[in-house]
Amino acid sequence: MTLAALVAGALSACSTPGPDHPPGEPFDPYEKTNRQIHAFNKGLDRRVVRPISRGYSVFMPDDIETMVSRFSANLSIPQAVVNNIFQGNMRGATEDSYRFFVNTTIGLGGFFDPATELGMPEATDTDFGETLHVWGVPEGAYIEAPVFGPSTERAYAGRWIDTLTNPFRYVIETPESYISPSASIASALSRRGRFSETFDSVLYDSADSYAQSRSLYLQNRRFKLGRGDDSAYTDPYDARKDDGSESPYDDPYDE
Repeated sequence: MTLAALVAGALSACSTPGPDHPPGEPFDPYEKTNRQIHAFNKGLDRRVVRPISRGYSVFMPDDIETMVSRFSANLSIPQAVVNNIFQGNMRGATEDSYRFFVNTTIGLGGFFDPATELGMPEATDTDFGETLHVWGVPEGAYIEAPVFGPSTERAYAGRWIDTLTNPFRYVIETPESYISPSASIASALSRRGRFSETFDSVLYDSADSYAQSRSLYLQNRRFKLGRGDDSAYTDPYDARKDDGSESPYDDPYDE
């Protein structure tokens, strides 16, 4: 299937709210089904993800956790380069390529981060969902996907297209191809364990964890897509603090 066909599918999949939809309110026509999936995801987190992440953080030394997270982030850069090219952001594509080269070579595959020590810009945090946004595809309805959690129709379509546009898919053979998703899972477990109290406050201490998760996700996503726009919502749950470190108020389902 060609990229054009995939984008056409994404365009047809993204519904739009009617004229009577209240401005600023989440567009959630699938709320009943979404809440059922949210209950499933919450149970999966309670029984599997949370205990494993806690054990992982206790067992794994902090330095090793950091190295694995860096390795995972480095492996995601080629996909960001592709999306920057699709978005016409050639500066971002070039800077990301330099960072990937430096950290892959001098940084031993990305376990170390000499690019930051050399003062190189941070890697671009982008995906094909953002590419679709740049191309004018509407956000679509809010959805909660099994395992993956909160999303929108556009972001969810972009997630699947990303699996096809990731260069590693075509240059790395099995079983080496499992290294990247394994590193991503380990990084996600590390984040879940490190910020366990904050994640738990959203999922288990909220009066309505579904509405809270939906609000956090949409605020995060819209702020990210509106970066550089002074009129964009200033999200208190942005994934990075001013000093560049991770915020404990990161979206529980954000990757």
